[in-house]
Amino acid sequence: MDITVRFAARAIDAVRRVAADEILPRYRSVVALRKDDGSIVTAADFAVQEALARRLAAIEDAPLLAEEMDREAQRAVYETAARFWCVDPIDGTRNFSAGIPFFAISVALMEGARPLFGTVYDPIADEAYYAVRGAGAWLDHRPLELAASGPPLERALAEVSLRRETAKLRGKLRRHPPYAERLVSGASALSWCHLAAGRIDVMLHGGQKMWDYAAGALVLEEARGFFCTVDEDDFWAAPVWSRSVIAARTAALLDEWRTWIRRELESDAGENR
Repeated sequence: MDITVRFAARAIDAVRRVAADEILPRYRSVVALRKDDGSIVTAADFAVQEALARRLAAIEDAPLLAEEMDREAQRAVYETAARFWCVDPIDGTRNFSAGIPFFAISVALMEGARPLFGTVYDPIADEAYYAVRGAGAWLDHRPLELAASGPPLERALAEVSLRRETAKLRGKLRRHPPYAERLVSGASALSWCHLAAGRIDVMLHGGQKMWDYAAGALVLEEARGFFCTVDEDDFWAAPVWSRSVIAARTAALLDEWRTWIRRELESDAGENR
């Protein structure tokens, strides 16, 4: 099946409707629970996931792989389905549960390990980012295409979220940051999209899961942004279940940012031998 304009419009409308029905009525009145891995979940996460399962199946009858499924069920979908919907019902649940207006729904139609279509919807800003593989990226009805030139790393605005794989950089980034300014948003799918829209210049996110990157990476790729992982220059060749992302607006900026990160990680590893 081709990803048509009508297909994209129906998928985006489904996501908007689910946000209106299941997220916004619960915003600033939800109780957060802690999962076994220490992360936060709310009743809204499960409600959104169930509503998306129904609405997306009516658009493309493909199985769902979503964050709030158990690991065995996620892997079963990935290993057996030619196509599947990859969903983060609320990207930025901690922000949502704390009443911080920075979170999103992320939805991608996957074919194997690669997205064919992706959309990230910010219900507070009412902004829908979306992309179709090989056809482009948009913010609502405005095409997204990053300029070929941009600032050097020393003048860049960076979005940085460190996890286990990149935690060794914490002290170095605090003492001698290579960029001009840093922010931490707490919503990785939106970070991809804000980079695609030129709102930030570089990004480092440790340990992203498939539902964290599936839609956002396609939006950035189709907006002519550049990205890799900490270990792999080919982002799509890296292990699918956890990828530490390095991304930038331009090829030159990615090269500068990636070189700095890998050099510092290698230096730290050498010191600990």
